Amino acid sequence: MYASRGLALSLASLFAGRVAHAQYSPYTLDITYDSTNFFSQFDFFTDSDPTHGFVEYVDAQTANSLGLAGITAGAVFMGVDDATKNPPKGRKSVRVTSHQSFTHGLFIADIAHMPGSICGAWPAMWMVGPNWPFSGEIDIIEGVNTQTTNSITLHTGPGLTVSNTGSNPSTQLLNSDCGPNSSNSGCGQSTADNQNYGDGFNAIRGGVYATEWTSDHIAVWFFPRTNIPIDISIGMPNPDGWGLPLAKFTGANGCSLDDYFKNNQIIFDTTFCGDWAGQAWASNSECSALANSCENYVSNNPSAFTEAFWLVNSLSVYNQAPNVTTGVNASLQTSLKRFTA
Repeated sequence: MYASRGLALSLASLFAGRVAHAQYSPYTLDITYDSTNFFSQFDFFTDSDPTHGFVEYVDAQTANSLGLAGITAGAVFMGVDDATKNPPKGRKSVRVTSHQSFTHGLFIADIAHMPGSICGAWPAMWMVGPNWPFSGEIDIIEGVNTQTTNSITLHTGPGLTVSNTGSNPSTQLLNSDCGPNSSNSGCGQSTADNQNYGDGFNAIRGGVYATEWTSDHIAVWFFPRTNIPIDISIGMPNPDGWGLPLAKFTGANGCSLDDYFKNNQIIFDTTFCGDWAGQAWASNSECSALANSCENYVSNNPSAFTEAFWLVNSLSVYNQAPNVTTGVNASLQTSLKRFTA
């Protein structure tokens, strides 16, 4: 009798623990990209740069033969040519796009190194849908030249305005209109933490970027390597316990994010100059002192780009989990009846 009750209590604790875990993790794992499968699950982009950069994106075979892509110490490496002077088609680089597309999800990227705060460089980790910009674009990590803090931006067709209510107080909303006519500026948020991008990011061995995309909001968190939440580390992420995100976008004036974002693929790239880094060259005193144009500098100084590489430990995508609490409670009641009868 006492043994049965003891066993029942143990089972109750076990199932109660499962309930707690189910409540703790509102997401289930869809796919993890890492050194075992990354390059089989991403395509190499080889067309002209849509942002008009001084870059030649190369295919997988070329990237591998030149050492611009591969696996390094168990992590995914994506770099640029840092040896060639005056490359005729632009500096060789890598841009990759996931096979799978997503509508909603939790995207957790563990990144050990990203391209540094280098004059001429324009790195990004982002998501984009077909028929740009009408299926949306989410720029999770992006910056140019000597920038030291991350810029997080949405791009859409005309009509979407957003609020950044719920963002970290140090983050500034630069523009609430995500699809302004005759402009590619989008709606961006400027962050203030100099450890979340470029040289500062690399100095702390990187960390984790987490992006939650729901019908209600698109939110981005950054966690330094020494402060990654335990629920992320054990594969049971719960954004409810992470505090304020670095940046949060919600629809304003009755706008629905679902009308503007769908079927986005994940992209990593590093380009040079072009529509942002090139246009900003003259206004950056540190960079403009080095050369009279961005393209001249990038062309003639290959060794400046030895730190212009990505090193990705993993990228995990989670879907919202079904509500399993009821089913677990039913199992708990059945077990209790069986062992206390």
